[in-house]
Amino acid sequence: MVRIWDLRRLILPLSYFIEKPFQNWTREGSALIGAAFFYLDYRAPVGVIREKLKEICRNSKDWNGQTVALQVTDTKENSIELRAIMSANSAGQAFNLRCEVREQMIDFLQREHPEALPRQRSVSLREDGAPAAQAVSAPAAEGSAAQPAARRIGASRRE
Repeated sequence: MVRIWDLRRLILPLSYFIEKPFQNWTREGSALIGAAFFYLDYRAPVGVIREKLKEICRNSKDWNGQTVALQVTDTKENSIELRAIMSANSAGQAFNLRCEVREQMIDFLQREHPEALPRQRSVSLREDGAPAAQAVSAPAAEGSAAQPAARRIGASRRE
């Protein structure tokens, strides 16, 4: 019988442990490294984010003071992937620390570096299938048929 992280008990036969490797996830007495991932715009100031991660961990009661690091682990067409790792003394503390880091980092980025947050743009199509942005190439004259479309496009555009 194994007591899992949410305090439920899982019954496993002894053969399970003999045939399959496992990790020790003891709730107390076994330090763990937790990871949190962030998908950000290429304009994200990685050095500044790295320093903020260290500050968040230093101020957390769940961090054990051993490991904290931030790395760019992947790049995609529209974003970069940052992996923050931090250590804690137990699985529960590692979970809490990862959540705390995510919450505080998102707050920090929203306030101090909104340009770092990922952006996703969409193009609305007119009924004829053309991009709506092309429908407004010049200001429409008062009373023209194009004017209502221009108003609709301007009203639906999100910045």
